[in-house]
Amino acid sequence: MSKPPSSAPVSAANDVTPEPTPVQWADIVQQLGAEIAGPLSAALEQIQDLATTGQIDRRGLRLLRRSVDEARTAGMLGQQLARLASGRLRLNRERQHLAQMLRSVLAQRSRETQARGVQVRQSLKPVEIWADGALLFALLNALMDWALANTHSSVDLRLDLTPWPVKARLSCRFAHRPLDLLGNEPEARDASPGLDSLAWRLLEQTAITLGVLPLREQDSGITLLTLEFNQLAPDDAPAPDHTQARLEAEAQRMGGNSRPLAGCQLLILSANRELRSEAQAAVRHMGMLVDVVASVAEAEQFCREGLPHAMLFDAAQMSDPLLHLIAEVMRDAPDVCFVEMFDGEHRTQLSTATNDGVARISRRHLPDALPSLLMFELSKRS
Repeated sequence: MSKPPSSAPVSAANDVTPEPTPVQWADIVQQLGAEIAGPLSAALEQIQDLATTGQIDRRGLRLLRRSVDEARTAGMLGQQLARLASGRLRLNRERQHLAQMLRSVLAQRSRETQARGVQVRQSLKPVEIWADGALLFALLNALMDWALANTHSSVDLRLDLTPWPVKARLSCRFAHRPLDLLGNEPEARDASPGLDSLAWRLLEQTAITLGVLPLREQDSGITLLTLEFNQLAPDDAPAPDHTQARLEAEAQRMGGNSRPLAGCQLLILSANRELRSEAQAAVRHMGMLVDVVASVAEAEQFCREGLPHAMLFDAAQMSDPLLHLIAEVMRDAPDVCFVEMFDGEHRTQLSTATNDGVARISRRHLPDALPSLLMFELSKRS
């Protein structure tokens, strides 16, 4: 695709990368099938062993869960790639604080990086660009997904400006082989299959859709990815209008079958199975990755492994531990949104209208109001 040979020098990205050809999209679809089929085949073996023996040990259960998670993740990536391939994206280019948005992504994913034992080192120059906020946010998350899945070292992020012509340049550097093996193997064996995974395809295609050329170099076990943003925002450019009315109108426009939040992760917390099902049904058309937990303890464990973009919780679960969890997440990742569901009558409230920053909705309004509510809350990321 746009990956240059590791032996060739890489020049600045002055030209716009052409859109993928049908053959290239066919390759991506084939890769999607392989990345789903592989984990599901492993899961099927575990299930067959369970059916034969009638038991499964902790290791087998862990392997089964990992296989299902890998297949599910591949499906989620396929959803996002399908949105990019549809040609129906309507980009809303506005002034974006690139460094601030990147710091926000890193804050939201800090628990995940800590759980993986990965240090993220950053040197970020304040830079403002013109870009679609939602797609830029998706690009930065795709960058972290790909880097964290492949690194055997720290992940070094640097944001600066090129001398001339002036562009914003975001570079990501990490070792894609164990550090003790660097320099000990021939260059021909330097490639790592994970570098060309679906996560890379999504990162690559998201960048291209934004008009950014992803330049990738590999040398002696070190990977360097550079993203150059051509459209800098001048100092005297007017700030975008982020009024509540515009956001609600945008939420309405992006409803229906456009799957506007494909790839965003929603955690539903409720011990009530029917309520969980109603909430899932309300957001099914939005393409979100939905996880459910039945207790605050399970929600805490989930958040330790990685924060969702939004948490929808049953008011019946309100307790000191849940309040502590909400406060902790808000401190670590202010962009995570919280929505409280009430079984009885309750007026729908946006987080901007509550003292604690938690949005609220009645159970009976889930089908008609929850999608727009989530669109508003999650749009504040940009």
